[in-house]
Amino acid sequence: MRGIWFVAVLVTLTACGTAPAATTPATRYQADGTVLADAKHGPQLCAIVAASLPPQCGGPDVIGWDWNTVEHSARGGVRWGEYHVVGTWDGARLTLTEPPHPAERRDAPRARPDLTTPCPKPAGGWRPVDQGKSTQETMAAAITRAQELPGYAGSWLDQSYLEEIDDFDADDPRSVERHANDPKRLVLNLRFTGDAAAHEPLIREVSYGALCLSPAQRTVAELRALQERAQQEIKGVYCAAADERAGRVQIGVWVVTPELQRQVDATYGKGMVVLDGFLKPVAS
Repeated sequence: MRGIWFVAVLVTLTACGTAPAATTPATRYQADGTVLADAKHGPQLCAIVAASLPPQCGGPDVIGWDWNTVEHSARGGVRWGEYHVVGTWDGARLTLTEPPHPAERRDAPRARPDLTTPCPKPAGGWRPVDQGKSTQETMAAAITRAQELPGYAGSWLDQSYLEEIDDFDADDPRSVERHANDPKRLVLNLRFTGDAAAHEPLIREVSYGALCLSPAQRTVAELRALQERAQQEIKGVYCAAADERAGRVQIGVWVVTPELQRQVDATYGKGMVVLDGFLKPVAS
C-alpha cells in the first residue's frame, strides 16, 4: 500500500525601544495533483479525485491561482488540470509562491504494500495440504472462518511465487490472468492476537492451501477503532486506512511536520498512527 493541524506562524514581537527581530522565511511546500474549481468553490488542490466527467474533488483553497495562465480542461462549469504547485501553507490554504506548471510525476509508481509471508518457508516450499481442494472458494471460506474467531487481526494473500515465473508481466492483462491468483501457489496469511497457532484446527476444516498463522499485537477491531478516532481528532485528514500487515493506522494529511508526528505518537502510541503528507517541503 507514497503540521496537519497547523504550521507555527512566527510573529515578531517588538519591545519598546528595541529593534524588530529578523523574520524567519516561511517553509515552502510542493505537490503534484489536481487543481479544480466548480460552481461551489474556487481553485482547490485535490489528493483524491472522483473518476467522473467532469471530475469531482475538493481540498484546500489555492491562493493566487489564475486559470488564464495554465492549460486546463473545462466542462459543465468545472475547470481542472494536473499541476505541480509550490507555495506556503497556513494550515488551511496553499498560497502560491511561483507559477504552477504541468505535473512532474503523473506516472510515478506507487510503493507496493509488503505482502510477504512472515512464517519460515517449509522444506520444499509452500504447498497445499490437498491440491485438489485448494480453490478460491476454500480460501475465501478460510478468511470468513478466521474473521469469526477471537483475536482476529488480519489476512492477506502472498503471491511471491510470481517472482519465479520468467515470463510473468504485471502490466500484461493476459499474463496476470494466466499466472496470478493461483490458489495452489498462493499463501494465505492469517493473524491473531495471543496464540495464533491454536486456531489452525478450525481453519483447516475449510482451508486446504498453503497457510501461515502469525501473531499480532492488536485485533482488526482495535485497529479500525483507532482509525476512526484518529480521523475524528486529527485535522486535515483526506484518507485513512488500517494496515493489517503492519498492525498500524496510516493517515493521509496535507502537511506533516516532525512536531506533529511527535504529538500523534504521544497521543496514540509511537508508530501506531503513521502520517503521510500530500504536500512535501521544498528542499532549501
